Amino acid sequence: MWLIDQLAEQHIRDALEKGELSNLPGEGAPLQLDDDSAVPAELRTGYRLLKNAGFLPPELAMRREALELNDLLHELDPADRQTREVAKRLSLLEIKLRQAGMSTDFLHSEYRNSITQRLQQEE
Repeated sequence: MWLIDQLAEQHIRDALEKGELSNLPGEGAPLQLDDDSAVPAELRTGYRLLKNAGFLPPELAMRREALELNDLLHELDPADRQTREVAKRLSLLEIKLRQAGMSTDFLHSEYRNSITQRLQQEE
């Protein structure tokens, strides 16, 4: 067991003995754990700390932005000029994600393809 694990366990035991962990919200409910099985064990703690602090690796921040832009495209009128600009930003993000070695399959849907076809026809 790592030293940090031993220290954490000791702090938990001390808090349990003092009753500091009693009557907390969610007590007795199952934990909602993230699946981090794809993350190497030596990086999990660091990634979890960054995630809990609201920080994301650049590739994941780009992925989040791409998902937001994709959702925005679903709401915009295909004839609107803003739709074209959003589609361009999304295409650029998709290229950056591919360069980072990430799949962009999550962006492709029937609606997205129809918007892309309409925009290409108008140009």
